[in-house]
Amino acid sequence: MPNERVALPSTRRSLPIALIRAREAVMAPIREMLAGTGLTEQQWRVLRVLDEFGPMDVSRLAREAGLMASSLTRIVQTMVTDGLVTRETSASDRRRQVIGIASKGQEVLSENRDAALAIAEDLRGRLGERDFERLLDLLEALAECGPRSNGSRNVEPNSSGRG
Repeated sequence: MPNERVALPSTRRSLPIALIRAREAVMAPIREMLAGTGLTEQQWRVLRVLDEFGPMDVSRLAREAGLMASSLTRIVQTMVTDGLVTRETSASDRRRQVIGIASKGQEVLSENRDAALAIAEDLRGRLGERDFERLLDLLEALAECGPRSNGSRNVEPNSSGRG
């Protein structure tokens, strides 16, 4: 029947909503930790990625930090100005920019390392080791699936949808 409506899943069982709620629960103590640093969540992620992997080009940094490349450009510019990261032209490809962590960025990480570890350990303790690791595995698998088309055309918001 054309007027019959299929019910959407409960918002308690909606993956997008559940992910947003979980993100907020995880990020609240991190935001609290960052409040005294002057860093944004995105800047913290950039520093964490550079600390873990070392200098890298902007495309990889965006991917590893979970940021849009267009947003990262602005974030990196602010971080360069603030002395948190360095930006150099790649020796092998003059078109590429390589971002590295500066000593001031290392200092910020060092000053907050214990608090960040305590936040992670608290969450690990509340979920339990097995569930914590399983959750990370499932989220990684979900991320690796990537976006999937449902077969419909992409329609710009507020457009008529006419081709």
